[in-house]
Amino acid sequence: MKQLIVIALLLAGTLSFGQNKNAKASIEVDGVCMMCKARIEKTCITTKGVKSAVWNVDTHELKLIYDERKTNLKTIQARIAEAGHDTKEIKATEAAYNSINACCKYRDAQVVEDHK
Repeated sequence: MKQLIVIALLLAGTLSFGQNKNAKASIEVDGVCMMCKARIEKTCITTKGVKSAVWNVDTHELKLIYDERKTNLKTIQARIAEAGHDTKEIKATEAAYNSINACCKYRDAQVVEDHK
């Protein structure tokens, strides 16, 4: 019985070290302007476990630092989609997309061209 308890404690200790409290990731997020940048970054930062979020307007790259014990990339991407922005894995609903400002309509070719 003591051996079982010791094995359980060792296993629990090993699992807790498997998650990184300062995981880094980079994902692509669609957007076109500084208003998009503010919205994307604010959405990420207000997600529990996200420590840093910096989105580049030109490259559409979002660099994240987050605590894997509190969140994961799927959750972060789902929150971004709820705010109206597409990622490679999760596309924003039409309702969410339509809620963003007219100048932020990154799916509209004319809007994208106007921001170049």
